[in-house]
Amino acid sequence: MTGPLRLVATDLDGTLLRSDRTVNAWTRSVLDACRARDVLVVPVTARQPVSLRPIAEQCGMDETAEHGWALCSNGALGINLVSGEVLFERLLAVDVATTLAEALAVDLPEVRFVAVRDRGDAFVAQEGYAAMASFTDHHRDPASMGAAALSEVLAEPNLKLVLRHPQLAPAELLARVQALGLEGVEPTVSGADFVEVSAAGVTKATGLALLCEGLGIQADQVAAFGDAHNDIAMLRWAGTSYAMDHADDEVKAAATGVAGDHDDDGVARTLMDLMRSGRI
Repeated sequence: MTGPLRLVATDLDGTLLRSDRTVNAWTRSVLDACRARDVLVVPVTARQPVSLRPIAEQCGMDETAEHGWALCSNGALGINLVSGEVLFERLLAVDVATTLAEALAVDLPEVRFVAVRDRGDAFVAQEGYAAMASFTDHHRDPASMGAAALSEVLAEPNLKLVLRHPQLAPAELLARVQALGLEGVEPTVSGADFVEVSAAGVTKATGLALLCEGLGIQADQVAAFGDAHNDIAMLRWAGTSYAMDHADDEVKAAATGVAGDHDDDGVARTLMDLMRSGRI
């Protein structure tokens, strides 16, 4: 696509953020330049608003309601970080989550679950999950995660379920979940040490499409950036898309181009190229 862009949709961890989970002053200035040209910069992330807000402050994503939109929980929650308006919230039903947990318990009883709900403010971890977690997994101290019974984890509709096994790698656990053939679920991985399960049809692409519909923006007016498998649908949906240099071949195949390394400000450098070309 070669037309003018109106929205930049970017993943955070492994994409916009450096390995230390920061952006530098130059990247911030490039994002500001996009906004000055009336191009929205929207984070599209597996994170929840609580852990997104410090990043949004670094990136200038929380200064005005017009530029305050964010897509959290892999596209399950569309929220304005400034006004607090919730554009949509798509939840995993109790019966679906329970069916998944019961099916996994047959062959993988060691799997432990976390429920993310209440617009991302509630994090309900099953007993035994915290022992497998580190702070960087969920941007919270494992000592604060608690130890709930599985029935409590599954008691309410959730934005997503997090699944973890003490021995299985995320890709293998994902394959085991997919092999169950259950309806009503959308499992994925984001590069972290766990699997994330949303309601069927919930992806970063569907969340981005809902936001763009509300804003009157077309897919060919969007540039998207990502690095992990939970970004693939979004990269395919956007008219212009970039996989990060370290992404695997499947992610790169979903994009129209490749951006530089996230530790070398790859998103910002690509945005500068788009400005020079007149698309921003």
